[in-house]
Amino acid sequence: MNILLINPYCLEPRLKEDDIRVPPIGLYYLGAEAMAQGHRCQIANWFDAGGRLEEIERGLKEARPDIIGISILNANRWGGIEIAQAAKGLFPEVPVIFGGPGATFLWHHLLSHFPVVDYVVLGEGEVTFLELISALQEGRDISRIPGIAWRHKGEPRRNEPPDFIEDLDALADPADFFTFQHVISSRGCPWNCTFCGSPSIWKRRVRFHSPDYFVGQLRKLKEKGANFFFVSDDTFTLKRDRVIEICQQIVDQGLDITWQAISRVNHVDQELLTWMRRAGCTQVSYGVESGHPRIRRLLNKDLPEKRIKQAFCQTTAAGMLPRAYFIYGSPTENEKSIKATMKLIDRIRPLAAIFYILDIFPGTALYEEFKERTGATDEIWLKKIEDIMYFETDPRMNRDDILAWGTRLREHFYRRLPRFVDEIELLDEKELYPRHADFLSRLGMTFAFGEYSQVKEIPNKEKIAERLFNRALGYWPDHRAFLGLAIILQKRRRHDLAMEMAQKGLEHFPDSEELNNCLAVSLMNTGMFRQALEILMRFDSSPRALQYALGCAQAMKDMALYQKIAERLERLQDAG
Repeated sequence: MNILLINPYCLEPRLKEDDIRVPPIGLYYLGAEAMAQGHRCQIANWFDAGGRLEEIERGLKEARPDIIGISILNANRWGGIEIAQAAKGLFPEVPVIFGGPGATFLWHHLLSHFPVVDYVVLGEGEVTFLELISALQEGRDISRIPGIAWRHKGEPRRNEPPDFIEDLDALADPADFFTFQHVISSRGCPWNCTFCGSPSIWKRRVRFHSPDYFVGQLRKLKEKGANFFFVSDDTFTLKRDRVIEICQQIVDQGLDITWQAISRVNHVDQELLTWMRRAGCTQVSYGVESGHPRIRRLLNKDLPEKRIKQAFCQTTAAGMLPRAYFIYGSPTENEKSIKATMKLIDRIRPLAAIFYILDIFPGTALYEEFKERTGATDEIWLKKIEDIMYFETDPRMNRDDILAWGTRLREHFYRRLPRFVDEIELLDEKELYPRHADFLSRLGMTFAFGEYSQVKEIPNKEKIAERLFNRALGYWPDHRAFLGLAIILQKRRRHDLAMEMAQKGLEHFPDSEELNNCLAVSLMNTGMFRQALEILMRFDSSPRALQYALGCAQAMKDMALYQKIAERLERLQDAG
């Protein structure tokens, strides 16, 4: 069968699309399992296709699917419904199957109100989805297939739940069929946070891929050109020895990759974090949620402050960026608890932080409490909304206060960030010196040219970056640090010093196009066009170098050379 799996668009536009642009890893596993069983499968990533119905219809016509599967989160459920409506308009007989956490929690609601949804796969989908499409293909009874919801005589009906897949390694490896960067080495989470749907889906059970399977997947993706990965496990470090084995394999196999992970402050230690850094990890994210113990207890995130601080210090010491997730607008939030969060930020010194207003989603303990407290039902999701903010349901809370608290928290973090950077303490282990230089120069680039360079609340960003680059070079001759310093000097019009810095870098990285271009730009700014051109033409397969070379030829008034370079550039651009 020809299967089309779809990642739909969200209802509301995003300031940053990073959290929605990537298809869920579950779609890749579904697609791999289907292809391993002889089906054809495509994944349509329509996260940004809202309002472009013609494009969606064109994609559906080109795919000509026999089965359509749509992955539903709460935020993209209306996008999924609209795509399903478009599909039914073109192919009325093609079954539309919803899956994912949004569909799992609202299966009855979706089947009650949206005839374009034929079936819902509940929870873990690989076995259920393949059994369902096999039954549909062969015309068999579906009433006994575990894990699906459907309509019986027009009424929503749910079959018994399926067993969990115990041996995750028995699943087809998505890396054999697709290229992706969001990977996962385990399924499930043992915790019981009130704002999370994981306890309902996974029943607080965790199953693991073996280190061999997971590292093998990374190796295949690396061979396809992927060098950076997000490890999306809820708590990657849950089994300490397993993580160390994964890291040892990455190191032993010489996999030159970088990656980020999510963990929990009471499931890391210095040795484990150091192994992660050796294996290429650059960032670890922790859910801190609040600085007030009362709020953390209410959210079922009862973590001792001492352990939170220790985890952040150890992560930084290993040369990785510790990122904190905070939630504000929680039950009983007040001025005192917000100040406690600010104080905790000062104590743990995160180098990145994300602040969320507490949301209520189906499948969470908060949602069940909300329904019981207000008398609301799932019918509330007939409104075109993505979520329900907790403070909207609590008459004791004021919207203006909540928004002001969020602004204060962000501003507090940004204004303290320069001090956090200056107080970075790294392990004094020579084997880690190249990694330390890499860490410091990455962070420097963020202040000089990346995300932090755009944040007005952070003072003296360029000076911070300069200090970080110089500190990096104190550990190791780091390419990024040489380049960052040379560009900063260029911006200050100190082209003599910029050329000196670029040349120092080229002593270690003679074939670096970036450093050579940087040197050439300073030569151009000092009138030495011929010398700059000689450098640039070493990279005559690079559009960027050729653009600079055009400037040299024009300044030299050599129109024949200009035309030659322009023709070369045009051929490269036409080639793609």
